[in-house]
Amino acid sequence: MDGTGSDAPTGALGASRPRLEDVAARVGLSTASVSLVLRGVPGPSERTRQRVLKAAADLGYRPDRTASALASKRSRLLGVMIDVHSAFQAELVEHLHTAAEEVGYDLVLSTHTRTRTESTAIETLLAFRCEALILLGPVAPAAVLADLGRQVPVISLGRRVSGAGLDVVRSADDDGVGQIVDHLVGLGHRAIVYVDGGKGVIATDRRRGYRAAMRGHGLDAQIRILHGDLTEEAGDRVGKHLLDSGDLPTAVVTFNDRSAIGMLTALRGAGVAIPGEVSVVGYDDDTLSRLTCFDLTTVSQEAEEQARQAVLAAVERLDRGRSASREIVLAPSLVVRGTTAPPR
Repeated sequence: MDGTGSDAPTGALGASRPRLEDVAARVGLSTASVSLVLRGVPGPSERTRQRVLKAAADLGYRPDRTASALASKRSRLLGVMIDVHSAFQAELVEHLHTAAEEVGYDLVLSTHTRTRTESTAIETLLAFRCEALILLGPVAPAAVLADLGRQVPVISLGRRVSGAGLDVVRSADDDGVGQIVDHLVGLGHRAIVYVDGGKGVIATDRRRGYRAAMRGHGLDAQIRILHGDLTEEAGDRVGKHLLDSGDLPTAVVTFNDRSAIGMLTALRGAGVAIPGEVSVVGYDDDTLSRLTCFDLTTVSQEAEEQARQAVLAAVERLDRGRSASREIVLAPSLVVRGTTAPPR
């Protein structure tokens, strides 16, 4: 605290917080030139850029985002709604950060949980003056999302939304599950059970993909769908149900990797050999599925490319004036690991 009673932070020079003018004075350039470098705008030479960045680091200069936003009337913030329990969505956020930084934007994250609703998470993002919203797997009705899209640009990442005027970036979920069924049938499986993901649009698309693929292989009579959800607990519960029924299939396909991990836990806990007795397949290719202890056959949704396309959609709306909505559908790809094999 100084003699005036102020406890303002001090910079590398022992004075008040370093300003843009201090960086400009250090390198002998105008504040406008220094600002171009610090904002990543093309123009200044590489030598000038390095001098400015070194001076800013030496002085401990950090841009005042609030002041910049007030001056420009832009926050350059993209709001991201995320399910705090989803490893796949956490990976998406990492890629979104990288893609946003490359085009001069930053992210504000807001979570929805078992006790915090999507609407609350979205209101938080709006309160932070986010210029566009990237919603990961939203479950709100299309009409609600359409109303939101009239306030700010909205990108639905992962979920198909029809007729709402929003941008959508997603993978072809029905095709992804179809690839799983094709893989299992190719190994010789016929008794293939599907563990559902609930009532959402994504769950509907994946369930439809399972039905269509089974029928395409002439296995209509083998179609068997069991109620589940997005959680490990659901996979564990359905796994125990299958064990209690005494009617184990030779293969189980689950809505996502989390449910598959629960299924693996239940079956292995009962001494069932995976994949010797039952093959198990998930969906998402999240970080847990790649661990040696799970080594899960799954489907990749190309998370990095989804994130890049979502940020690009936001930038096209905000910086290039695009008004027409569009949908980007990426092709998923099967990732074969150690939980699938021919049936005994």
